[in-house]
Amino acid sequence: MSGVLLVGYSSSSSSSEGEDEPGSGAEPKERGGRGRPPPPPRLPLPDSVLNMFPDPEDEPVDDAEKHGGRVRTFPHERGIWATHVWVPYEAKEDFFDLLDILMTQAQKVLPRLVKMKEFHISLSQSVVLRYHWITPFMQSLKGRMAPFYRFLFTANQVKVYTNQEKTRTFLGLEVTAGHSHFLDLVSEVDRVMEEFDLATFYKEPSFHISLAWCVGDARSRLEEGVVRELQETVNSFDDSAPLLRVRAEQVRCKSGNKFFSFPLK
Repeated sequence: MSGVLLVGYSSSSSSSEGEDEPGSGAEPKERGGRGRPPPPPRLPLPDSVLNMFPDPEDEPVDDAEKHGGRVRTFPHERGIWATHVWVPYEAKEDFFDLLDILMTQAQKVLPRLVKMKEFHISLSQSVVLRYHWITPFMQSLKGRMAPFYRFLFTANQVKVYTNQEKTRTFLGLEVTAGHSHFLDLVSEVDRVMEEFDLATFYKEPSFHISLAWCVGDARSRLEEGVVRELQETVNSFDDSAPLLRVRAEQVRCKSGNKFFSFPLK
């Protein structure tokens, strides 16, 4: 745009800026009372350009009250997507019957425990992807999962976990058979993470299905107060052996609000 300056102005700009007060060393006007020629016209920046540089004060505020008091493990940032890889567990009616009994027992010791709505076994930590990485990341993950066959695993050992920051506690069922299959999957998921310079999984993972969670570190309270009773309930529950022996049939990944599924052979 020849001869026109493209500049953004705030509404507080003053028209008196640049005016010279008496004795300030201003240049005298030309003879005949004619002043300097006016500056070239300046156009305001269009919204499409201004929105490329958002005000930090306009960033979304993470309100823990909106999601049960949970605290983000990384700050919200535009253009990055929280990403997680796991093997799903499709719960059946008998599983929910067992879970209801376990929740009744556990909440006597820790009333703030909340039942999980979905169940899975994690193969990765929660990491963040740039939006333009999502497609190549999923393509790489698909290739890494392609050689794997379906397998059986058992998760029947009651155990208590906390996240790394100890801001949340989880009551879960640890995998006691099929551990090596999960290690093989994690090994390949880790390779994908390394391709994108992301955090790999824990070095000595305890694969498990989370049943319930609460805010804060309540590990010792659950371990000392109710874990033994919960284990006895699992052991004595009718048909618990076939109920907790599960076939892993697919790997799933969520990135932001996008879900991806990778069936095993």
